[in-house]
Amino acid sequence: MGKGIHEYTKITDLKDLLNKSAKKYGDKAAFKFKTDVPGEFREKSYKEFFNEVNALGTALINLGLKDKRIAIISENRYEWCVAYLATVCGTALVVPLDKSLPENETRSLIERSEVDAIIYSNKYDEIMAKMKKENFAKLKIYISMDLEKEKDKIYSQKELVEKGKKYIENGDKRFVEAKIDNEKMSIMLFTSGTTSKSKAVALSHKNLCTNIQDIASMFDINEKDVFLSFLPLHHTFESTVGFLYPIYAGAAIAYCDGVKHLAENIKEYRITVMISVPILFENMYKKVMRGIDKKGKLETVKKGMKISDFLMKFHIDIRRKIFKEIHDLLGGKVRLFINGAAALDPEIEKGFNSLGINMAQGYGLTETSPVLAAGNGERKYSRIGSVGRAFPSVEIKIEDSDENGVGEIVAKADSVMLEYYGNEEATKEVLVDGWFHTGDLGYFDKDGYLYIAGRKKSVIVLKNGKNIYPEEIEGLIGRIDGVKESFVYGVPSTNADEKESKINAEIVYEKERIEEILGTTDEEKIKDYMWEHVKEINKTMPSYKYVREIMVTDQELIKTTTEKVKRHEEIKKVLGK
Repeated sequence: MGKGIHEYTKITDLKDLLNKSAKKYGDKAAFKFKTDVPGEFREKSYKEFFNEVNALGTALINLGLKDKRIAIISENRYEWCVAYLATVCGTALVVPLDKSLPENETRSLIERSEVDAIIYSNKYDEIMAKMKKENFAKLKIYISMDLEKEKDKIYSQKELVEKGKKYIENGDKRFVEAKIDNEKMSIMLFTSGTTSKSKAVALSHKNLCTNIQDIASMFDINEKDVFLSFLPLHHTFESTVGFLYPIYAGAAIAYCDGVKHLAENIKEYRITVMISVPILFENMYKKVMRGIDKKGKLETVKKGMKISDFLMKFHIDIRRKIFKEIHDLLGGKVRLFINGAAALDPEIEKGFNSLGINMAQGYGLTETSPVLAAGNGERKYSRIGSVGRAFPSVEIKIEDSDENGVGEIVAKADSVMLEYYGNEEATKEVLVDGWFHTGDLGYFDKDGYLYIAGRKKSVIVLKNGKNIYPEEIEGLIGRIDGVKESFVYGVPSTNADEKESKINAEIVYEKERIEEILGTTDEEKIKDYMWEHVKEINKTMPSYKYVREIMVTDQELIKTTTEKVKRHEEIKKVLGK
């Protein structure tokens, strides 16, 4: 178990969280929205949010949904957050659905989760109309986030909120005074992956609240902070760390207009904190450094980074002054980036830290609500390349470690899921004597900092027993100028004289950047350029790790909505199987 460094407010359940935040932060902005006037924003206060959650929850009970199941599907928006807490804080079990799934997979998850109602945005009007006409599965109640009034027996979330307010005024306290059983399944989340393989993760209020309190014990987030919500809210990383935790801490939340508007949104909302995934942070850092290079200031900035690193050893922090121009490009307020879902290239982590934006790394899974370990970005409590130390309520150990100390990460904590709903066999595979087997490989350093080596299933095992972690090589390839992402995989050798598998790499290049570098988009020339750099990488590794062949493409790898590569699907694609 790790040790917390900050005091925090104790909460028993999400209703307790909402009640305490509304009381403590009252008229302070909980959410910020753009208006038609540049630089002017509309806000929803904690008190307004609290009242709308209570009103919608009361209206849902009056629709007969007490102790039922309600799905939510939409883009990231305020109404999603209201619907989530209105469901889970006294009405029903909530089932957040992935907004990017095709219709057939959305239908499959609705059927599997046995939901009685669904709350959705107008993007899904056509799908919902079809399902309603078919009397699909157990679905009886359809609620639109965008309708102003009930239409064709589809309820309006806005209208239900107003009705709920009247119910409360008339003395209906069933939702407001609802008692929460914090240990029963109240949230059902589907793991990322294809529907046939996705599992229904059963979580409780206790699971989530344990995790929120652990996060609060490590991070110094407060009512002055503004979060940019970018990752999909159905995913537990964004839901817990980018929604529930900011509400717990008194921060404000703003919604990103999309990856193309990311830098613009950070600047206009004057964002202080953002959570995301490696590919976004890596691309952001590369663009910042290229912009500096184009201005002819790269060497000056690199010298400044060395000076700032040296001074930080003596607790002298002048990073924001030295790199004011860079900070101003991002609104001048960003102080913390939180990376999750996969390991970040240590060079990128170090780079942001040197520029004065602390980069925190965390590690966890949907099944663990999600965070098991984290560094908070402060040098005293972080290590470059590490995902930090175990959270205060979490026990982590390394099982079946090899000669380098690398083994499977297993964890025990109150944030670990109850079960895979409806899948006893899969539950027994991962939960053994109270320990959750993550399927990830890692190791500890002497100070208890955890490092991730890769996924157990993606390790390439050679005939001599040596292990190759593709993520390690992918990290090195990702540093080549012009590389967007890469995928390293093993292929059995066709040469009878070669005993080992061949290590191959699929390299995705950035078209515009490559054209700047090479003056062409001819794939043979791009391949030659990449191969020269890969040969240089090979020189830094033992021969059994050498990349033997590469292929280049400008087509992105197959990924989940949180930008994790679907390795099993990508290898089928590259091998043509």
